Amino acid sequence: MVNMRCLAHTSSKCLANPLLHSRSTVLPVRVAIGQSAPAPVTRQLLQPQTRLHQRLAPLQAKKQAAEAAEDVDLDMVALEAETDAEERMQKAVSVVADNFNTMRTGRANPAILDRIQVDYYGAPTPLKSLASIAVPDASTLTITPFDKGSIKDIEKALNESDIGINPSNDGQKIRLVIPPMTQDRRKELSKKVSKMGEDGKVAVRNVRKDILKRLDKYDFPKDTKKDLEDSIQKVTDGFVKRLDDMAKAKSDDILKV
Repeated sequence: MVNMRCLAHTSSKCLANPLLHSRSTVLPVRVAIGQSAPAPVTRQLLQPQTRLHQRLAPLQAKKQAAEAAEDVDLDMVALEAETDAEERMQKAVSVVADNFNTMRTGRANPAILDRIQVDYYGAPTPLKSLASIAVPDASTLTITPFDKGSIKDIEKALNESDIGINPSNDGQKIRLVIPPMTQDRRKELSKKVSKMGEDGKVAVRNVRKDILKRLDKYDFPKDTKKDLEDSIQKVTDGFVKRLDDMAKAKSDDILKV
């Protein structure tokens, strides 16, 4: 500690004593250094480390991305792309097929009722889960509810649908008589079928476009990529042809008197 007596009193005794004078001048300096030196030194050491970390972080991330890219199994990527393309194209074809089945052709077909929803105790319920559907002859459908109390609800749903057939109800079952179509109506439906088929082909080709765009993200060898593109194109052509065949068959069925 500093000799407070010497600091408080400037007697000749204190000034004449070199040892006391040394203590009064050196020790305060030693205390000041001990208290203030660590803080700026610590900041000076940490600041370069922080800047170095900021420079290294993006480089390490880039390296990890490169290492991950090298680990990609291109064979698996190709297989997944082809499988995904086929599954999605099949779904597009299935949608068109379902739409074809629900179209009225002049002959009794239970499929025209597939999209009918009945308000059963406040919940939309498919008709085919509430009743059995039969085809007693080429121009008649009969609907027999499992719950006789739902017959009015079913009849209401049929009247509000777009099938264009007036139901008759005898209290036990509902009867639908398919009216014959005029030639003009047949031609109109045939054009509708063609439009549905074209929409399906657009959907299939959009799947192909999406898959090829996905594959562009990977560095395939040139020959491998060409083979993969040809394979996907072959799958696309197959589904397009299937849609053409379906549309032609449906159109022929509609136009047949």
